Order: sequence, then structure tokens, then C-alpha cells
Amino acid sequence: MLKKNEISTLALNLILLLVSLSIGQLFGQQPLNDQQAVYPTFTNEAITLDGKLTEAIWQSIPPTGNFWQNFPKDTIRAVGQTELRVAYNDKTIYLSVKCYSVSNQFFVPSFKRDYSTRGMDAVTFVFDTFNDKTNAFLFSVNPTGAQRESLIANGGSNPREDMQTSWDNKWYSEAKVYDNYWIAEVAIPFNTLRFNAESKEWNFTCYRNDTQHNEYSTWQQIPRNRRRMDLSYTGKMIWETPPQKPKRNISIIPYAIAGRTRNFESTTQLKANTTADIGVDAKIALSSSLNLDVTINPDFSQVEVDEQVTNLDRFEISFPEKRQFFLENADLFGSFGLTRVNPFFSRRIGIALDTLSGQNVLNPISYGLRLTGKLNENFRVGLINMQAAKLENTGLPAFNYTVAALQHKVFNRSNISFIFANKQAVKANDNPALFNNFNRVAGLEYRHTSADNRWRGKTFYHHSFSPEQAAHPFTHGLQLEYQKRKYRFEWAHLLIGNGYNAEVGFVPRKDYMLFSPEGALFFYPQNGPFNLHTLQLDTRFFRQIGKNDNEIIDPWGEVERQFELEWTFNFINNTRGSITITDNDLTLLKDFDPTRLQADDIFLPAGSHYHYINVEGRYTSDQRKKLFAEIRPNFGQFYNGNRYGLRGELTYQFQPFGSIAFNWNYNYVKLAAPFKPAKIWLVGPKLDITFNKKLFWSTFVQYNNQLDNLNINTRLQWRFAPVSDFFLVYTDNYLTDSFSQFEVRNRGLVAKFTYWLNL
Repeated sequence: MLKKNEISTLALNLILLLVSLSIGQLFGQQPLNDQQAVYPTFTNEAITLDGKLTEAIWQSIPPTGNFWQNFPKDTIRAVGQTELRVAYNDKTIYLSVKCYSVSNQFFVPSFKRDYSTRGMDAVTFVFDTFNDKTNAFLFSVNPTGAQRESLIANGGSNPREDMQTSWDNKWYSEAKVYDNYWIAEVAIPFNTLRFNAESKEWNFTCYRNDTQHNEYSTWQQIPRNRRRMDLSYTGKMIWETPPQKPKRNISIIPYAIAGRTRNFESTTQLKANTTADIGVDAKIALSSSLNLDVTINPDFSQVEVDEQVTNLDRFEISFPEKRQFFLENADLFGSFGLTRVNPFFSRRIGIALDTLSGQNVLNPISYGLRLTGKLNENFRVGLINMQAAKLENTGLPAFNYTVAALQHKVFNRSNISFIFANKQAVKANDNPALFNNFNRVAGLEYRHTSADNRWRGKTFYHHSFSPEQAAHPFTHGLQLEYQKRKYRFEWAHLLIGNGYNAEVGFVPRKDYMLFSPEGALFFYPQNGPFNLHTLQLDTRFFRQIGKNDNEIIDPWGEVERQFELEWTFNFINNTRGSITITDNDLTLLKDFDPTRLQADDIFLPAGSHYHYINVEGRYTSDQRKKLFAEIRPNFGQFYNGNRYGLRGELTYQFQPFGSIAFNWNYNYVKLAAPFKPAKIWLVGPKLDITFNKKLFWSTFVQYNNQLDNLNINTRLQWRFAPVSDFFLVYTDNYLTDSFSQFEVRNRGLVAKFTYWLNL
């Protein structure tokens, strides 16, 4: 256990952070640029979404425009201007945009939903309905009328972590192309949004990609080194009469699934099995800002296959959550901790470890309840209760999962949060060799974001509880970042005790203390081919606490350090590149085979020490072209040998019907004897065909020689009504080791039907 002086140090650390950030909040703010405002106009006129703006209401509203250029410059007005108009009635908010450019040659690669706006013409609307500059709804439409919707969390400064692109809901759009502009009309029902029914103001912004002028433009001026969805740079949407809570907002989403599957590796399954199932989800709005999700006998299989990765690291890799049940307000539960320690990872629910094979298997869920939203302007709440079925073949009992998360806003954009996660065995005999009868985690966090977004940080303490606990069953971390136009500095440290056990979380590594200072400089050339240079230094120092019965490193001795120097350069013509040099120095605490392809008795032994340097480059070409590529070479030392590799993606776009892409990741690893040289391949060609805005077909092939597997997944999706789909999915897996002759491992054909019904 920690000594008294160590506990005092942690407590003092928390107090000093709160005091310093509070002083910065009260006295250190810089004024923002003047905020623009848009005033929605009430109408009883029926608006037809056709991209023509012939309705009288559109003719009567003066446009809001005067957009700023964000790329390639951020100090001038946009060359291709955009006219924005907003109207509403009792049930729906309507938006129209008229997007000017050079000609009618707008670039839209496909009709695909949830597209990336990089390299295509599109306009995006962001609604921060609670004025907290923390959470928001994002809707995007392109010149074909294809849609993209997302949820934004944590202020929107990091798209990879703060944008939930798998979220789906009902809204409508149409677009039409003219000689030198295009028009889009959007209708978003108020029952799709969550908001305070008494609020007369929302934070709002709009931004656009214009491929012909090669510019991004924003309604509110945003610095070039900030994200366009950054909620600290929003304007205002001011209501004459605030939108009211819909009288009834209940959605029922039944599903039916049927298929034939066969496991050819099973000695007992001699023919394909036919399966069929039904279930239902429901979304019940208890208020305009509080939602109850209910699921009964859910189908938590994913119709979209996860993209495999080459793993040369020592630790587990996480994949993003895509299941709709977990997505709304997902940040309430999933943003605790840091990327290296998360007390709640929703993909743990519905997955169990087969105690015989050691492999993860699907664990059927009987029911689930999920209450999320705001009780008032400052207080958010999240509750989850889910019941998993007993797995007879594994010896595992049924488990109940309960998670509670509370968040209270303080200062301008900061909050204090609490989480409690409980995994409880149901009607089980104690069998500590297979499972814990319970596992619980409680945690408290303070997240700070200044009004101007220059200061960002968090500090936390989480504690786990299990029947048998090792020393240090807790984790503590602090991360603090300061960023201005020309530079950024960050300090982070993290302690994860050996006894910290979060069975419903993601904790790939324990029993260490990490210190990680880093900084970056930004340079903005005024002339020439470059648009932005970023020079960044990231350092990481790991110390082994010494409570894991491992005597290789003395307690609190250094076990690993990394220095990472990166130069990133963006060109005016939309191409980008980077060069990263990483210096690694580490001692292995466990036997390890980096290739995962050697014989069982060949590995780098625990206790061995390595110092090596490697270099990685990255180049991404202009995605406005029909043919574009991303190339990422790497070379250098690797443990006691060398590593050379090339990964990338080559994509051809045949506008507007889709694309064909070839993804590859090749690594040649040559370590000292007795290791044999390893050629590690991960190849994944993908074909995306969009026949129109409702019918999509994708085929994905993945060959991974680390897993000796060839996977084929082909999926047909028909969106026959808003948020209602028919899927037909075929999957095939083949064994690819040298003795298999491509034997079939498993095969399946599944049809799934979902329908969204509003009551």
C-alpha cells in the first residue's frame, strides 16, 4: 500500500491543480473574436426539401453569411461564400445553404453515408444545444444530398476521440447542383435533438469544404491549428420563442435476424446451423434533455467488420464502439481516465472469455437499460444496467453490469465527474480460478477547459474492489495542456497500481508510473508551397512500481523511456506529410515474441534490455483527386535486430458511385538468432459501391499472416426508410498456414432487418 507521505503527495497534487486552474479560469482568459448570430424564423409554411428555395419563407429571410477562410489561410474572408438561412416550426428546424464556387464540377466520390469530408464538397452544421461547449450534434450534407451525422464530446478538439460517427438518427436532406453553386435543404426534427426547452440560445456553427477553391470556410472565425468542430469557436443561434419539448417522443426499433452458419473447425458440427432471432430497442424521451434506452434480447453482433491491425506491440489494442445502444452520451461513461487506463469500455459487455480455449466469445444479453442526459443546465447523469446470459460451455455464470456516471459543470466549461462500475456474478458458486464474484470500480475526476480552449486538462483517482486484491488497487493521473497559435505544451503523469482491476474497462498495462512532458511549435509560411509546419517533441518515462512479484527491475526503477521527435508539414495543395524519429529504451518484464510467428520456445527473454531507434514517414496525397494514396514507410532498429516496413492505402474514386481501395501493411523483422526473419503481411482490399443514397454494397478482404487467416466480408445494405435497414451479410474465413491449403474455418450468411418506428 502507499505510504502516508505518498498519499499526501497525491492529495497535494490534486489540490494544486484545482487551485491553479481556478486562478486561470478567473484571471487568465483571453477575449474571443466577436460571435456571429443567426435568428431562426418561425413559419407555418410547408417546406419541400428539393434544393430549390422556392418557398416564401426562404425568400423572406435575409441570408447569414460572410464566412471566414480556415484553410489555406485563417485571416481572410472565404473566396467561395455561403449563404445560410434558418427557419422552424413546432416540430422541426430547417436549414438552407447556398454554396458558391467556380463551376458545377463539385467533387463527391459517392453517395455513401457517414463519409469523411476531407477531399469532397460538403457543408456541416453543429448544434451545442446546452451552451456548455462540451457536447454537440453534428449534421453534414454534400451536393448529392448524402448525409453524415455524429455526436461531439469533450469540446471537439480531438476528432479521433471526441467524435462518435457511428451514431444514427432521423433527419432529412436534399441538394441540387447549379452552374456555379449548389443548394442544400435540411430538416432536423426536434425530437432527434436533446435540449433545454427553456433556453433561448444555442451555440451553433457551420463550416464548408469547397474543393474548387481548395478551401475550408467557417461561419465563425477559427484558427488554422484548431479543429473546425472545436466548440470553443461557435456563434449563437438565438430563438424568438424557444423550441418546446415534443409532446411524445418514443421510438420503437424492432429487429429480426436469420442466417446459416457453420464452424468447419468443430468436430461436432457436421452441417450448417440455421439460426433466427428477434428483439427490440426503444428510445423514450423522458424530457427534452433526458433519454431512456431499452433493449430486449439485443443483437450485438456488428454487421460492419472491424478492420484488423498488425500488432508488434506488447499490449492489447482497443477497437471503437459501433453499437447504437451505447452511443448517445457515450462520453459520460467512456471519457474517464486516459487512453492507457479507462474504467469503462462498453465493448467488454457482450463479450466473455472462453475458459477452455482462451478466446473471446459472444455473450448473449437478455436485456439492457440506459438512462442518459441532463437534469438541468449543469448536471448530466448516466445509468446502465445490463444482464448477460450464463455460458454453460465455459463454466461462467450470468453476469449483471451496472454503471453510474454523474457529471456537474463548474466554472465556464469544466466539470467534476464520478463513475461507479459493477460487474456482479448472478447465482454463481465462488470459483476464483475462473471468475470473480464481483468487480467494482469507483472514480472521481476533474476535467478543465478554459473558455478560450487554451487550457485543457484533467486529474482523476479511481479505485477497484474485488474479492482478492493485490497491492495498489487504484490509478491516478493528471494531464494539463496549454496551446496558443504558435506553440503547445503538455504535462501528463499516470500511476496504475498492480491491484487495479477494471474488468469492464480497458487497462492493457499495470504496475507503473508514467511521466510524459511534450511540446509543439507551429509555423505558418506566408509564401511557397507549404501551409503549416509543426515540430513536436513527446517524451515518456515509465517506472516500475514493483508490486507485481517481478524482481527484474528494482521498485520505482526505470523500465522504459521513449523520445519521439516529429515534423509534420501541410501543403497548400492539400497534401500532407510527416517524419517521426523514435528513440526507445526498455527492459522486458515478460518473455515476448514481437513477430508472433516464431516457435513457442523462441522469444526475447524477460529481463533483457534493448535500445533502438526507428524512423517512420507519412505522405497523404490530395484526396480531391480520383486517385489518391497514403504511404507510410518505416525503417530502423527493432529490439536486437532491424525492422523495415511499408504501409499504406491506394484509393481510386469513381464519382459518384464509390471507390476501390487497396490497404496493406508489410513489415520485415529480422532479430538476432535463434529468431527466423519474419515477413508480416496484413492486406485488405475494399470495394465500396453506392448505387444511390439508399442502396450500398461493400466487400472487404483481409489477409493476416499473424493470425493465419483470410477473411472475406461482403455486405449489402438497403436503407428503405430513415434509420431503417435491411442487411445481407456473407462472411468466410480460411486458414492460411503453409499446411492448410486454404481450408475453410467458418462461413455464414446472415440477413437482418431493422425498422425505426416513431410513436
